[in-house]
Amino acid sequence: MPASKPTRPPPVREVERIQTGVRLEKRLLKVLKGLAEYLDLSLGDLLEGITLHALENKVPFKASTLEKIADLKRVYGLDLGAEDSHRMRDR
Repeated sequence: MPASKPTRPPPVREVERIQTGVRLEKRLLKVLKGLAEYLDLSLGDLLEGITLHALENKVPFKASTLEKIADLKRVYGLDLGAEDSHRMRDR
């Protein structure tokens, strides 16, 4: 049986990041910050990953991460879902 070649990780991509002021629903932000902490990522890295997955119609999270998200949603009282994304307004 031939030996398999070791696979190299894909090359690192150099990007330019900018600071942005984004308004998010308070409880949603708490869940995202908690998830970023749990995954040992910055909030920006988490949002970039979620967005890049969504733009390719790919699921960004494994089942175990979805369980953690459900826990965080309970802790922070986040009862919003995808169906609410176009039905929110400020107080």
